[in-house]
Amino acid sequence: MERTEILKTYKIYIGGAFPRTESGRYYQVKNGRKLLANVCLSSRKDFRNAVVAARNAWNGWSSKTPFNRSQILYRIAEVMEGRKSQFVDELIQHGLTKAAALQETHTAIDRWVYYAGWADKYQQVYSSVNPVSGAYFNFSVLEPTGVVAIAAPENSGLLGLVSCLAPVIAGGNTCVVLCSEKLPLCGITLAEVLHASDLPAGVVNVLTGKRSELLPHMASHMDVNALMLLSGSNEELKKAEELSADNVKRVHTYPYSAARDKEFEDPLMITAFQEIKTTWHPIEQIGGGGGMKY
Repeated sequence: MERTEILKTYKIYIGGAFPRTESGRYYQVKNGRKLLANVCLSSRKDFRNAVVAARNAWNGWSSKTPFNRSQILYRIAEVMEGRKSQFVDELIQHGLTKAAALQETHTAIDRWVYYAGWADKYQQVYSSVNPVSGAYFNFSVLEPTGVVAIAAPENSGLLGLVSCLAPVIAGGNTCVVLCSEKLPLCGITLAEVLHASDLPAGVVNVLTGKRSELLPHMASHMDVNALMLLSGSNEELKKAEELSADNVKRVHTYPYSAARDKEFEDPLMITAFQEIKTTWHPIEQIGGGGGMKY
């Protein structure tokens, strides 16, 4: 008996929910002439809502213990492993061979595991006790910068997206990420994985739509603390840096191809979105015997 196949509806992901774009707009994703899906064309309002959700989630996420964040990132890898075939199928729909789709999916899962391992270790490696001349200690410690806007690479629907997300949230930041405009299917499926894991609502918010429309708002929004831009042009980079200057937003840019490289498996990708807090702790002298009280 013939039946009509039920096609997946690809929505956006904001604050732990899957709304349709408030604008009601969509665009078609195709492989050649074959229609793959109708995908939400996110608006400026959607981005603002996502930033509010990310800001509301920041206190809870940044205050979790690094070990707990490590456990949650590993759980994301576990859930992705269980849905591996779906990611492979979507990458094949986007034009990859089965071998290439398997490799990209496996590498993306392994990248979550890599950053899960670093989530409770980078602080010990990159914080410091600074040498000073006086009766006090001087400590430098890392703290998450806040809400990060991420423009994922256009040429990688899954690995590029994971490579951007994992180091940002491993360090305690929350984020709003814009998926690849041409290869968005895995982005929404990844949002479903995040939703099914232990990640609190609002830590990651996933949008689909036109990069040319949303990137200026990502760079100029006054409650976004940092911008991660995988850029394909100097003109795009220059414009983003100009708009980001209004609230002294830190901007980190990488070429499209970098997300596929081992360069993105580096704890320095975590520290790129950290602030350094330096504190001074006095030492009280006790009596004349040279004893110290901390």
